Amino acid sequence: MSGESAASRRPPVAWIAGVGASAGLGAAVARRFAAGGFTVALTGRTRQQLQTVADDIGVAGGRAHAFAGDVASEAEIQGIAQRVQTLGTLSVAVFNAAGMVRAPSLEITVDQFTQAWRTSTLGGFVFAHAALPALLANPVDREVPGGRGSLLFTGATAALRGKPPFAAFASAKAGLRSLSQSLAREFGPQGIHVAHVVIDGGIDGERLRSSAPQRAAEAGDDGLLQLDAIAESYWQLHLQHRSAWSQEIDLRPFKEPF
Repeated sequence: MSGESAASRRPPVAWIAGVGASAGLGAAVARRFAAGGFTVALTGRTRQQLQTVADDIGVAGGRAHAFAGDVASEAEIQGIAQRVQTLGTLSVAVFNAAGMVRAPSLEITVDQFTQAWRTSTLGGFVFAHAALPALLANPVDREVPGGRGSLLFTGATAALRGKPPFAAFASAKAGLRSLSQSLAREFGPQGIHVAHVVIDGGIDGERLRSSAPQRAAEAGDDGLLQLDAIAESYWQLHLQHRSAWSQEIDLRPFKEPF
């Protein structure tokens, strides 16, 4: 009998925070990693939405678990991290949460500004704080190109340049980008691939089509980022060889001006 432990034979785990609607980026990333053989842990605010995504993954033959919680609550995220550890070895952690505030700057309240920062920036820190110890506990295997694991953050155009009416959102996303850079410089040498993904354009998902259907219509064919195509880029980031890691990539439709 092989001396391989039962735990080592279990599928690796991908933990995705910021999972909402089935036609959303968090769900698409979860589906991609599930299709790649991972057990996926789903975290978001709405338990019913999480369970719907988990059930869909199960129907497709994957393994998914729903853990509802507030990404900016240290107690809740640390509690979820402990539950994630029971699923197997955490190899990928993806932070996809964001707090969108759209208003002229003088109309944004302090509470709205704080909430945007709390979800995107503080939430990213809390999530990383919970995921990194598990990633660092993984052995360095020279047969595995990616190192100990991956910590991936979803960014936006606003992380690179602020403009009205997105002062709160841009500030929060810029903070998340700086956090990802800091973590990459600290933990990259320890074998953790930390990367930031700039989504530069509208995503063809439930949020945009329900909140701004005119924008979706004006974008026309190939004018919006497709969910599965974005998710594939997250998958490829995780597979990158550690001799050629990307710390940041930007994704946009070929028709998008930049």
